[in-house]
Amino acid sequence: MHTVLILGAGFGGLELAACLSESVADEARVVLVDRSDSFMFGFAKMDVLFKGATEDSVRIPYRDLVRPGVEFRRETVTSIDPRTRRVVTDRSEYEPDTLVVALGADYEPGATPGFVEDGHEYYSIDGVGRLRARLDDFTGGRVLLGILSVPFKCPPAPYEGVLLLHDELVRRGLRDRTSIHVLSPMDSPIPVSAETSTALVEALAERGIEYSPGRLVHALDPSAHRARTRAGELDYDLFIGIPKHRVPDVVEASGLTVGGADGWVAVDQRTLATPFPGVYAIGDCADAPVPRAGVFAEDAARTVAAVIAARVRSTPQPEVKYRGRGACHIEFGGGLVGKVDADFLSGPAPVAPFVAPSAELAREKAEFAAARRRRWFTG
Repeated sequence: MHTVLILGAGFGGLELAACLSESVADEARVVLVDRSDSFMFGFAKMDVLFKGATEDSVRIPYRDLVRPGVEFRRETVTSIDPRTRRVVTDRSEYEPDTLVVALGADYEPGATPGFVEDGHEYYSIDGVGRLRARLDDFTGGRVLLGILSVPFKCPPAPYEGVLLLHDELVRRGLRDRTSIHVLSPMDSPIPVSAETSTALVEALAERGIEYSPGRLVHALDPSAHRARTRAGELDYDLFIGIPKHRVPDVVEASGLTVGGADGWVAVDQRTLATPFPGVYAIGDCADAPVPRAGVFAEDAARTVAAVIAARVRSTPQPEVKYRGRGACHIEFGGGLVGKVDADFLSGPAPVAPFVAPSAELAREKAEFAAARRRRWFTG
């Protein structure tokens, strides 16, 4: 029986396991490995930070995964040899017929001097907890949010964060005592979609949130609570940063990043295949020309699933092409959610039309999460 080993049970890994369960459950053994005991949607961290949700309430235990033909194992990957497809974990060793690396991106807060000592972030659940505690004690002042490196997960997330922060400060009667300033090294919030960028910039302006595109914070001075940029220094009382992203150490050590841009895993743009036979990479760790976001990892998983099914059945490889398609829901505050439908690779140029914020899209976002929970965990 053909063995497929999937490293990482995020959007990409879960969708791939679901696809293979549907197509080759009787012909392949699918092993899904992740170091965590549960899955969490990235946007659920916003619910914990700003909407009163608890960490336990937004976690989905992997023990609930009952997909036919799929076995989940909670293990930490310690080494990957893509030449032989040999993978070692803290509990097992594997030499699968097909290997898919979907280990995502890690954060490197230490890449920005002073950020570890005097900054906060909401991309990790631990960071959410620390920032929530800091906000509970916050009584007003200068808030800076800086995007500290590109690429990063979920391009709208920095703007969602400040819009939801604005709402919280209004509720607490602190907005008049607080200034909020967003700094980004990018020229616009969502470069692929002028409509979405315009909507976000207008939303910031309507709420009195200052926005400085093309400006990178390269260091913090913790003793003075000052952010350093090439255009000068800015004082703050609270600094929130989107930390630098990078591949996990075990992926970098494997040699999979050789040939990939900026240290990401090199893949064929059409099939997500790496230069090593039988080895694929999907999601945030892959050097695919799309943003780091779960919906694009899902689309990549569907592409790779078709290729793997052909390998399992020893049939000719299908004429597949990764499209880089996905819909991203964007929190605008006030219970309203917008959406951008992106298609990066189907045509000669990316297209990404924007749908204006509404309560209906907020309900659609909730169903998006519920549908994936049903599909990935129970089928």
